[in-house]
Amino acid sequence: MAQPYSDDFRQKVMEAIELNGFKKSEVSQMFNISRNTINLWFQRRAETGDVKPKPRPTSSPTAKITDWEKFQNFVKEHGDKTQSEMAELWEGEISQRTLSRALEKIGHSRKKNIRI
Repeated sequence: MAQPYSDDFRQKVMEAIELNGFKKSEVSQMFNISRNTINLWFQRRAETGDVKPKPRPTSSPTAKITDWEKFQNFVKEHGDKTQSEMAELWEGEISQRTLSRALEKIGHSRKKNIRI
């Protein structure tokens, strides 16, 4: 995702229009930004009082499996089933891919060890 313009840059653009008397179209060419962007900054300042960018929401994935001891016991009990079957048996809603990542995290593998 693209980074927002800095506060300093936004202030320079606004000052060029208000204090120096340039037209919005001149300033857009001078600073190489869209005229629409300048209009949006003026609109934002009218609504909020400044031209700072809107804070971006940060989403952190919520852990589906929090009790790892319980999950290890679950794997010992149901380790012979497929990941899809295990996902259906798990008490909460969990996808097969999430279960796969959790199995990898605890080091569980269904591969057979070849002994020579």
